[in-house]
Amino acid sequence: MKSCDLITNFLYVIYAANMDKLKKLQDFLRKFNSAVIAFSGGVDSVFLAAVARDVLGDNVLLVTASSGTYPASEMKEAVELAGLMALKHRVFVSEELEIPGFSDNSPQRCYYCKRELFLKIGQIASEEGYSEVFDGSNADDLNDYRPGRKALAELGIVSPLCEAGLTKEEIRKYSAEMGLRTASKPSFACLASRFPYGEKITADKLSRVGTAEDALRRLGFRQFRVRSHGDLARIEVESSEMDSAWKIRTELEKICREAGFTYVSLDLHGYRTGAMNEVL
Repeated sequence: MKSCDLITNFLYVIYAANMDKLKKLQDFLRKFNSAVIAFSGGVDSVFLAAVARDVLGDNVLLVTASSGTYPASEMKEAVELAGLMALKHRVFVSEELEIPGFSDNSPQRCYYCKRELFLKIGQIASEEGYSEVFDGSNADDLNDYRPGRKALAELGIVSPLCEAGLTKEEIRKYSAEMGLRTASKPSFACLASRFPYGEKITADKLSRVGTAEDALRRLGFRQFRVRSHGDLARIEVESSEMDSAWKIRTELEKICREAGFTYVSLDLHGYRTGAMNEVL
């Protein structure tokens, strides 16, 4: 190979590595004719939906699953956001507690959930004539324990944000540039993630966690979790909000007790994603 060819190839590699990731995502989406997008109304799925709309136009359908692990407040916002983007949106019921193995809450819980969820979404795509199913996983998700990724791979679900190498921070940056109101929205995960592996998940337990978190949200806390350990509520808040939480600890205790917990604690380590995976 001539030296000029080597230089050309080297420059191409450098260009590809530094290509704007939004352009990478757009170019990737152009490979498809249409798609159904699993839409939670969170940072990732809203960003993906907005870019897919610009690339695929009307050939996009958003679908959101209604269940006991998905708070009503999140559903309300998902419906509003779909309307703001003028995209077709369908809500369907997918009650995880009815999935065999889910309520036992083993480390494979997310696998059972994702497989059942995306089987239903795939059926919708087939019935409506959409060629692909997209999910909103981002590049950061590849660095955590995510058994649900196995289910996505088995079902042939496409993860465009991963394909473009987009991290959560980058998605927030692009979202802000695009004027999406979710750019600074706190991260959210289904309520089942509030329970340590092995603790059986029930409708009542999901309800008390959801009730406590709704109350904390109304108090103005931004990024937090109420983790359930039997009768103990372990509250995680961002380090920047720790002082605020401590000052109203009596009120936080009252909130969690009224929701159904007997004991209440404030986690000194603070909020972090995947806290329940620390035991694995």
